[in-house]
Amino acid sequence: MATTRHAHTVWEGNLTEGTGTVTLDSSGIGSYPVSWPARAEEPGGKTSPEELIAAAHSSCFSMFLSAVLGKAGTPPTRLTTKADVTLQPGTGITGVHLTVEGEVPGLDEAAFVKAAEEAKAGCPVSQALAGTEITLTARLAS
Repeated sequence: MATTRHAHTVWEGNLTEGTGTVTLDSSGIGSYPVSWPARAEEPGGKTSPEELIAAAHSSCFSMFLSAVLGKAGTPPTRLTTKADVTLQPGTGITGVHLTVEGEVPGLDEAAFVKAAEEAKAGCPVSQALAGTEITLTARLAS
């Protein structure tokens, strides 16, 4: 069965001086401030779409790698994954770099690297970032 998760953002002002708040509706775990300077310069205690993508990618990749390793009979004890998402203002997201460190009893380095490559290709967030159809519903407030 398909699942859908929800978040929303309220933005006030123009791009460079405005600010917004993104709220994670499905989980209810919080609302976080966003701004263009936090996105294109220093975070200054605010998040950005790229940080949220990095969080999604690192967690999805870790889950997928855990499944790949488990299916092979070598479940991990621990996986630590970092995702670096790079934004080039005026161009867009130019790359994602994943770094993973695993504790996997009974597995050698080459097999771990192979499993990580499989997870990189198969994780749904990796697939979405490789190109996905984007749809839009737009309306003015009444």
